[in-house]
Amino acid sequence: MPATIRDVAKVSGVHVSTVSRTFSAPHLVNPSTRARVLDCAEQLGYRPNRAARALITGRTHNIGLIVADIANPFFPPLIKAAETHARGRDYHLFIADTNEDANVEEELVLALAKQVDGVLLCSPRMSNTQIERLSRDVPLVVVNRPVPGLPAVVMDHAQGARLAIEHLVGLGHTHIALLGGPRGSWTNREIRRSATLTARTASVELTVLGPNPPNEEGGSGQAEAVIRTGATAVLAYNDLMAVGLIDGLDSAGVAVPTQISVVGIDDTALSRRTRPTLTTVATPTAAAGRAAVDMLLAHGDDRRTTALVTLQTELVIRNSSGPAPTNI
Repeated sequence: MPATIRDVAKVSGVHVSTVSRTFSAPHLVNPSTRARVLDCAEQLGYRPNRAARALITGRTHNIGLIVADIANPFFPPLIKAAETHARGRDYHLFIADTNEDANVEEELVLALAKQVDGVLLCSPRMSNTQIERLSRDVPLVVVNRPVPGLPAVVMDHAQGARLAIEHLVGLGHTHIALLGGPRGSWTNREIRRSATLTARTASVELTVLGPNPPNEEGGSGQAEAVIRTGATAVLAYNDLMAVGLIDGLDSAGVAVPTQISVVGIDDTALSRRTRPTLTTVATPTAAAGRAAVDMLLAHGDDRRTTALVTLQTELVIRNSSGPAPTNI
């Protein structure tokens, strides 16, 4: 027969209410008493009833995590880190995928609102107005995009784009193509803004191609357009597009990096497995997942917080970028 809260109270020598507080409001219990209760609960194999605890505390100890595309290798490290971090704080994650659809995104937030204590909204496609309105129904932390008036965890994509363009300029490239991502993406705007400014400062030509779907097809489908620009190097919105572009260039008989250098963004596992291995901008997705969980739990009761965490990016040089060809 499973151990009950009364069994734990009897063995640990405390009142049932103390056991209840140990699990529902541990900060209200003396540390030594709390440790004794937890030790007894572990020995007896006792697990608190989450549904009953939710009725008492008003907290479900569940968190929603909504991503734009779960098949994109950018998201799994973030999901895994957030799930592990949340579990360590006695929270469970509900994970949902929007398939890059803003309408589905809104539906999912509303569906989760009554089942979770808050939602982590990753790379959302909704407008700021929609997100702000939804935040009145459930605490939100936005990941990979700042939204005025809401807590957010962002990665410094502007810094990453600058490092990538400077790297290509340093290799002698004077005409670079930027393979843009989806329309309405904050990340895409940051990359474009920074790449444009960096290219202008370095007095090199930048040709922007896009918007494009942020997947391999979005990269391979632009191979011919890249060739027509005459650019000798490309910065892609993400690794998926960069890998797709390399495939498309290969099919067209264009060698990477001998004829055209390619740089991605994200440093996903895919970037280390493609041939040639991909030069890319590393984004700290796992750190973003952990930071978002911490921010949501710290600010879940204060929906007016505007806390912003910015995580740095860095360039990882591999084999897909090389010196500008001299015969062009």
